[in-house]
Amino acid sequence: MNINVGDNKMELNGRDDLKRPLLEPSDSVCVTIPEPVDKLEKKRTVMFKIGNIKCASCVTSIESVLGEINGVESVSVSPIHGHAAIEYVPKLVNPKLIKEAIEDAGFPVKEFSEQQIAVCRLRIKGMACTSCSESLERALKFLDGVKKAVVGLALEEAKVHFDPNITDSDHIIEAIEDAGFGADLISSGNEANKVHLKLEGVSSVEDMNTIKSYLESAIGVNHVEMDLEEKRATVNYDPDFTGPRSIIEAVQEVAHGSYKASLYIPPRQRETEQHHEINNYRNQFLLSCLFSVPLFIFSMVLPMLPPFGDWLEYKIYNMFTVGLLLRWVLCTPVQFIVGRRFYKGSYHALRLKSANMDVLVAMGTNAAYFYSVYVAIKSLSSDTFKGQDFFETSAMLISFILLGKYLEVLAKGKTSDALAKLTDLAPDRACLLILDDDGNVVSEVAISTQLIQRNDIIKIIPGEKVPVDGIVIDGQSYVNESMITGEAQPIAKKPGDK
Repeated sequence: MNINVGDNKMELNGRDDLKRPLLEPSDSVCVTIPEPVDKLEKKRTVMFKIGNIKCASCVTSIESVLGEINGVESVSVSPIHGHAAIEYVPKLVNPKLIKEAIEDAGFPVKEFSEQQIAVCRLRIKGMACTSCSESLERALKFLDGVKKAVVGLALEEAKVHFDPNITDSDHIIEAIEDAGFGADLISSGNEANKVHLKLEGVSSVEDMNTIKSYLESAIGVNHVEMDLEEKRATVNYDPDFTGPRSIIEAVQEVAHGSYKASLYIPPRQRETEQHHEINNYRNQFLLSCLFSVPLFIFSMVLPMLPPFGDWLEYKIYNMFTVGLLLRWVLCTPVQFIVGRRFYKGSYHALRLKSANMDVLVAMGTNAAYFYSVYVAIKSLSSDTFKGQDFFETSAMLISFILLGKYLEVLAKGKTSDALAKLTDLAPDRACLLILDDDGNVVSEVAISTQLIQRNDIIKIIPGEKVPVDGIVIDGQSYVNESMITGEAQPIAKKPGDK
């Protein structure tokens, strides 16, 4: 996709010598090169980082050069990032020859990998400190097939690069759970080209099967999942041949327009999880206060008041007093019920041979609690022993830590809301240009930015926001990129610029 900037308009075009531009940074332009290769031959994919790619014509040059190599099956080039993925047959060609062919064409190969790498993003639950993220990152790197793992404590997310021939996202999630953390899959390589549709006019299984059969026969559609109860469809597609807009139009063509389809945006799971986490820490803190506050009163306040102090010092047996019994009873639920999460976290951390905040809390509270238990037992067995217990120290420490965690998740929630508002600054509508076979503009259609497909032509007039990434193919103007780069100065754009 190309961005054209005229004297008073900016357009996105994917025609003529600037073919196969990008729609988004994660997308890439893929051209299948017809080569009579036995499909039973084992194929591999090599990843390259190529320099000096300035426009879509450079992409075309690379594809043409590689297309002449026997054994190269397909080429996928991303001009924005300069990445290329080449599928080849090892018996016919090797990555070194492919690399040399690209360099002979005038494009330096900065780095390359002979392994097929997949990427998945995961939402991590249960991280309390930097030590948690470091121990999890270390555990992921030791997992077979994982090439790179980055864990972000602030965002509570992990990005894992792995070899899909050795492991997959399910095994990665299992490894994270074995490390003592929760994990949910946000996205993976095969999730990028998937669209969710809300269907209208569907009332039976036959209707769903009719739509499914029609979509599966469409060019570029790889897989279709139907949900009759929710009247929804999930379509996995190849962006080189189709897109969300074409899929919706295909649904509406079934049975002469008897069915309607629209984009379905799943609810933001992260917001729901944040509310659940906030409520969870709040409830734990309140439960802890239910025992800790009376314990504090019995330990620090009432002993100073003569009537209550004498009653609390009343000896039940030997030196075991009423106050000691009350403090023991009130502290135990806080230590082992409310504080259970610290024991669980410290167990998983120590199993990975690392120490985190949970280990520190468990050690400190256990020292205070079990020493106080020793004092209580010694008081029961001796009529002369006098010792000071610290039950209130253990309970109050757990309560204050839970208060801090509650305030932390509240602050994270507000930060997430601010980021969500920032993403809302992106335009939700775009002007699509419809061209005839000669390249003349036939009409202009306002569409949702979520319906933009690869090689669409988008017109942008002065003052409008650029809805998607692309390549300028006509005209020139200035673009404000401050939301991305932080630079307030408008950037000049001309044909070929990204």
